[in-house]
Amino acid sequence: MPSSQPKLAPPTTVSFWEAFRFWLRLGFISFGGPAGQIAIMHTELVEQKRWISEKRFLHALNYCMVLPGPEAQQLATYIGWLMHRSWGGVVAGALFVLPSLFILIALSWVYIAFGNVPLVAGLFFGIKPAVTAIVVQAAHRIGLRALKDPALWGIAAVSFVAIFAANVPFPAIVLAAGLIGYVGGKLAPQRFKTGGGHGRAGKSYGAALIDDDTPTPAHARFRWGRLAAIVVAGAVLWAAPMAVLVGLQGWGGPLAQMAWFFTKAALLTFGGAYAVLPYVYQGAVGHYGWVTPTQMIDGLALGETTPGPLIMVVAFVGFIGGYQSPPLQALFGPGGHFLAGAVAASIVTWFTFLPSFLFILAGGPLVEATHGDLKLTGPLTAITAAVVGVILNLALFFGYQVLWPKGFDGRFDATSAAIALAAAVALFGYKRDVIHVIMACALAGLAIHLWMG
Repeated sequence: MPSSQPKLAPPTTVSFWEAFRFWLRLGFISFGGPAGQIAIMHTELVEQKRWISEKRFLHALNYCMVLPGPEAQQLATYIGWLMHRSWGGVVAGALFVLPSLFILIALSWVYIAFGNVPLVAGLFFGIKPAVTAIVVQAAHRIGLRALKDPALWGIAAVSFVAIFAANVPFPAIVLAAGLIGYVGGKLAPQRFKTGGGHGRAGKSYGAALIDDDTPTPAHARFRWGRLAAIVVAGAVLWAAPMAVLVGLQGWGGPLAQMAWFFTKAALLTFGGAYAVLPYVYQGAVGHYGWVTPTQMIDGLALGETTPGPLIMVVAFVGFIGGYQSPPLQALFGPGGHFLAGAVAASIVTWFTFLPSFLFILAGGPLVEATHGDLKLTGPLTAITAAVVGVILNLALFFGYQVLWPKGFDGRFDATSAAIALAAAVALFGYKRDVIHVIMACALAGLAIHLWMG
């Protein structure tokens, strides 16, 4: 039992390269979404390696939970920064993302180049209904955590109607929910309490390198000069590549527009990747036409089955959009489809994750200055509630695309409905892992596709 090991001596030191090897390995095994990724880090860093104590781990996690962006990647960045200064944080966060980027570029190329091959088409025939069930489960899971009061249920319902019936843009829903949460938190704070979701530190796994009472390292102490330097560096790292992209093809060019759109998306990911998917859909499918609705569903499936943050589905969107873009084909020359897609995916990833690094490197010293629990504010509680309604709308959209592929005037796809139902039973009834469900549905889809074709 963990409590039987309180007297174990802490690790004497952890070198930068020892940490580098761990973060690299984590980048290849970080399946299971944020919950699974956080669990892996807890097991490895708190329980086994004892690089950081339970209390300090949860303290960092609570901060990452209130930030826009992928909390598991931000947590890795935070711990890497706390252990080995800014470069440690940059390396930890980058290695959490890069394996997923390279894998998704390869899979996206296979998808777009060979998607009509019977083998690939059959696999995705089964994957699409599974994705619909997975998104429904996401709405249910977040709803259980977030909707603790009738007022929050009301916010979720209004947000669903707003985006489903009135097509209100996702950023407007976030801003309205935040305003409601701010006012409601002042007038009726008991209705806007956060569920927390991660509990308090109550176990001891032995003394840790960064223990409960370990003094904050010198590099992690707040200094105005350091904060100003990080803000300036962040502005340069955003503005310099943006200037290059605008210089290449103008502000209206596809690469500049992708960079700007996904910068905005990075600042709206309160509540996890599923929360921002409707916004990505509105922009990437509805406004810019980088991907089709069907491709968006397929991209989400690929994101679910690869390591790294689920928000890495944006790399798929970037690759497909770049691969199919005539202006980029003209820029990269004949036969440059793959290069156009890979460059677009890389640019999208850069602008999506840059804010996450800045939030940690700039805000980390403020977090280390107090080890009290950080609480979600009323606005964030309301935003999380609104996200439930938005995700439910996304599930209905995916369901429509899968079950009526040719519109309501077309035939109802009973086979896809059966696969979706089986996936839902596996997820809700038997608590099966998402990757296992997708793999099983892919094989079922392949068998059915080959049998029918």
